[in-house]
Amino acid sequence: MAKVINGPVIIISIFLVLILSSPCRADINANVDNKLIAPLPDPYINNYEITANVLPGYNQYLDLVNGYSINYPASMNVDPSQLQLRTVIADNNTRIEIYRDDFTGSIHSATAYMQYSNRFLNNRSTHYAQVNKTISVNGLKVHLLQWQRNKLLTVVNDHNYYLSAEITKSSKEVYTVFIKSSLPVDGYIPLIQSFAVANKQGNPGLNPSYQRRSRELQAETSEFFQKYFGNEATLKWGIFEPSAPERLDYLHLLEKQMDCKFDFLILYKTFDAPFPAEELSRAYQEQRYVQLTLQTMFINGNNANITYDILNGKYDGFFTDYAKKARDFGHPLLFRLNNEMNGDWCVYSSYYSSKDTELYKAVWQHVYKIFTANQANNVLWVWNPNDLSFPGFKWNHALNYFPGEAYVDIIGLTGYNTGSYYPGEYWREFTSIYDPLYQQYSAIFDYPFIISEFGCNSVGGSKAVWIGDMFANMKKYSGIKAAIWFNGTDVDGNGMPARIYRLDENNTILNAFRKGFASPVKETSKE
Repeated sequence: MAKVINGPVIIISIFLVLILSSPCRADINANVDNKLIAPLPDPYINNYEITANVLPGYNQYLDLVNGYSINYPASMNVDPSQLQLRTVIADNNTRIEIYRDDFTGSIHSATAYMQYSNRFLNNRSTHYAQVNKTISVNGLKVHLLQWQRNKLLTVVNDHNYYLSAEITKSSKEVYTVFIKSSLPVDGYIPLIQSFAVANKQGNPGLNPSYQRRSRELQAETSEFFQKYFGNEATLKWGIFEPSAPERLDYLHLLEKQMDCKFDFLILYKTFDAPFPAEELSRAYQEQRYVQLTLQTMFINGNNANITYDILNGKYDGFFTDYAKKARDFGHPLLFRLNNEMNGDWCVYSSYYSSKDTELYKAVWQHVYKIFTANQANNVLWVWNPNDLSFPGFKWNHALNYFPGEAYVDIIGLTGYNTGSYYPGEYWREFTSIYDPLYQQYSAIFDYPFIISEFGCNSVGGSKAVWIGDMFANMKKYSGIKAAIWFNGTDVDGNGMPARIYRLDENNTILNAFRKGFASPVKETSKE
């Protein structure tokens, strides 16, 4: 059990292990002359300062962009490469993540942030809280929450001891010091008490750079990747049509009406269903390729501990069987594991598992290694967050979920115009979704992109105009190699249509697609 020691002169006794998938780790060594340690080269100049030996054994980290300082053990490493998102301070057994959330102009508040972020504690069978109290630090109200969970069998040096200090600067601004450790977190009070706000200056950086690593693929899959996702590949289209590929007659009718062919289809599967070998073969016979989406959950089961259960090896047999049957399928397969993980509607979101995004990455890597061990080298891995995070907190940012360069082949982009049926939702134009999303992801990821699923609602504006705008602007995004329309409808609690994404909704919408597919844009992904 974690032990809490109070007192102003307690020496922190936690030693942290830095487990970072980011290639932008910055190892900074303390200067024994107690001088400012030089920051990283551009674009980090003037974004932060590190002063060595402010106290015996402690350095001070000053984040000029986010306006705070904190003392930390000098033995630890600092990664300030993503100041727009967070700073990570860590060594062998523990990891500290520091976030600043500013909710000015949003419906969120510091109070709501603290309440909503910590709802995972409602699962008391797995999360054991030791401390839940409010203290004052340098005139700021601080909510301290300390908890633990059981060690996970497949995670080396599992960080199962936690502490978060949520520091309220104003009703709309809150800092979070989030500690994860493989050892009980003792003596943290001096670290928290050293936190102080500072004047902000400089611009935040978000500067990771991830590049796809080449790996050995089955020959047909290698050719497929080059043809459809190589640098010279042009935009291809796909569709999620609920009847396909189990049945293809209705898909054929749609294609005839729009004078097009969809190269890609989507299948959604969960733990309730076996590997869909027959459906994949049916699609392949028509030279169509499937994006198989496996969501690690049960439709009508208890998913409260699903992330922990996977990392305890409970579903290794399922994944092994999946990997073998994917290998035996023998043709290219897009495999999208646990998409939209930064949305609280997904049971595998870290919202349900100690708000610890490292666990999502551990699940991904665990499943990837099982597929690799079973030689499923016809599988291409698609990592696909939602464009907006729900909740929209920094700890839940999509980039925190990226499992690492060695584990991803294609980056999925998903942004829906959900329309205005529900309070709080609003009409979003195609370019207002994909201009910023593509710009941000292109600066970070040297990968091919696929719009893994997207759509436009009929409630709140002109869907036909939106579709025309989509076709007219898609040519701007040279890195997007495929786009898959979600041909479905979300219903409300009374079973009434709420988000109508169907392209066969009426003749007007069908004509908009027919016109778009007939234009040169459909074959042009470069300018």
